[in-house]
Amino acid sequence: MAQPTDIPRDPARPALPTHLRTGLWLAGIGLPVLPLRGSKLPMGNCPACTSSKAAGPCQCGDRPNMKFAGPCQCPAPCHAWAAATTDPAVLTSPSWFRAWRQAGAVAYHPGGAQLTVVDLDNTEAVAWARQALPATKVVPTTRGEHWIYRGAMQSANRVRPGIDIKSRMAYARWYGPGTGGMTALPDAVRALIVKEETTPALRGKVDSSSPARATWDRSVATGCRHSDTFVRNGLTRGLARVAACREEGAGSTAYGVARFLAKQHTACPGPCGLETIERQIIDAAVAVGVPEAYAARAVANGFNAVAVRAS
Repeated sequence: MAQPTDIPRDPARPALPTHLRTGLWLAGIGLPVLPLRGSKLPMGNCPACTSSKAAGPCQCGDRPNMKFAGPCQCPAPCHAWAAATTDPAVLTSPSWFRAWRQAGAVAYHPGGAQLTVVDLDNTEAVAWARQALPATKVVPTTRGEHWIYRGAMQSANRVRPGIDIKSRMAYARWYGPGTGGMTALPDAVRALIVKEETTPALRGKVDSSSPARATWDRSVATGCRHSDTFVRNGLTRGLARVAACREEGAGSTAYGVARFLAKQHTACPGPCGLETIERQIIDAAVAVGVPEAYAARAVANGFNAVAVRAS
């Protein structure tokens, strides 16, 4: 990213606020932007959207709670990442212009530009990243660094001590162009999300994946109280859920499917042979882009999260 250049001033209108000038330049290079308050938080909801919280989702797609992806239809910049835009007409509109005059900083939506920001919030996190992650563009922040990779993924907070992932459905503060070349989003960063989503039930323990097994049948499930149809229908539905996660969330869904299937067998006398269907869930996650090692760990964690006599 190059240093922002001056934007020609229109003599017929007042000088543009400094943060708006920066925002227009960022929008020009493809970063969806939004103004932040002095506290580095998004602008407060406009009256129409604030009142909608009690009455139900607002007309711009429940943006007050920022639960759903998609463009924001509200004319005010009051929905954080969802309102971020590259449209100069929106950025300079009256409601946005008022917000820019009050802004204390500029933010951008990394996922909207197909980027991922690894937010390293302290020196310990920076030291870890230098050892564990591939080099990429680095932007110094007030307390640490932003490492920016090319490619979007799911966002998450506290994936490690002092480390957040900001990409889809999140915003990152603009601190400057940074230094170094931007590299493609590596599996090592994607793995941070898989680890975060699959370990809570195990209180931080990570189990290794098990090898491929034979197809599930009564020869490996002599103590299961369920019919073949029950088990196979459940597996089929679970595999369909994983396959539907083509953009994000396949790792956590694979974990959830494995955990759900395991939970159905807690009352069985055992063995139930659930380890024989691990490979099918892993393969479904790999097919939609999850690295195999992380898919295997997610599935193993899902099964191990429930006490099942499966062997």
